Amino acid sequence: MDRTTVQLLCPECTKDWRTSPDDLPAAAEMFHCPNCHASRRTAEFMRTDRDLQTLKQLG
Repeated sequence: MDRTTVQLLCPECTKDWRTSPDDLPAAAEMFHCPNCHASRRTAEFMRTDRDLQTLKQLG
């Protein structure tokens, strides 16, 4: 079975990566970039609207 992932992009350091929505806090909760430690709502790290929808549905 394929595991669903979402794409993330840090708005500050532009690091991009993929992870499972299960490994992320809810869209409105705070998330910290593993590269530069910027703190923002998880939704602000989603690369596309589709990634945000996936996070909301599965996260």
